[in-house]
Amino acid sequence: MKIRKPFLTLICLTLFSQVFAQNKIQPTNITPISIGEKIEFQSNTLNENRALNIYLPNGYSKDSLKTYPVIYLLDGSIDEDFIHISGLVQFGSFSWINMLPESIVVGISNVDRKRDFTYPTNNKKDKKDFPTTGKSENFISFIKKELQPFIDKKYKTNSTKTLIGQSLGGLLATEILFKNPDLFDNYIIVSPSLWWDDESLLTYQPTSYTSKKSIFISVGKEGPIMERVANELYNKLKLHKKENTNLFFEFFEQQNHGDALHLSVYKAFEKIFKKEESN
Repeated sequence: MKIRKPFLTLICLTLFSQVFAQNKIQPTNITPISIGEKIEFQSNTLNENRALNIYLPNGYSKDSLKTYPVIYLLDGSIDEDFIHISGLVQFGSFSWINMLPESIVVGISNVDRKRDFTYPTNNKKDKKDFPTTGKSENFISFIKKELQPFIDKKYKTNSTKTLIGQSLGGLLATEILFKNPDLFDNYIIVSPSLWWDDESLLTYQPTSYTSKKSIFISVGKEGPIMERVANELYNKLKLHKKENTNLFFEFFEQQNHGDALHLSVYKAFEKIFKKEESN
């Protein structure tokens, strides 16, 4: 008897379905996975509701005497950079990796990053393309007067603070470094948008500081302007570098503006915290 292929296929599919049904996994319990907590609060400085995403190290306890460094992440929304940067922090702080100490991550969720991350511009195109811009001074005041005191009061923190910013976030991180350097100990500045306001921030005379600093600057293959201004920032800082400052620069030729952050932060953790351990 000749068996037609369609009929044979039907038999095989039926047998496969029966075997699969017999071995189908039946979940006995499903629970959410949590790596921290989300906090919402009313900012008096910004006059709006703000949200923070907080990563807490494994074993964190408010009753413990142990304290932790804090990593502040701009663009720290759940659908932005909070998850993958928190993953790097977790991985890097494993005892068998020991790239950086166990740390708290504070992801600052965005409301209007173009407003918060930029200072006023005289460039007409900037004003047209980004009509809400120019309020970075308020945002820096928010970080200094509300955010950092709140985090230090609520969590088991030590005095070490790191700031991570990319693109416009890198512009803001540079502005803070130049104007309020003691807000943070470590600065990770990735692909900074220093073209803003006709590159005026590069002509600013940075505020002097006496505390120890580590500064990591990086850029990918992002075009002549982005690559040039990142290099100019490094050279400017190198020119005025003091003994209390560790300064690093990385060019990621295989990365672009969209994917330079993750590798940059990994490399920054290696450079900054390994350097601190060796000192």
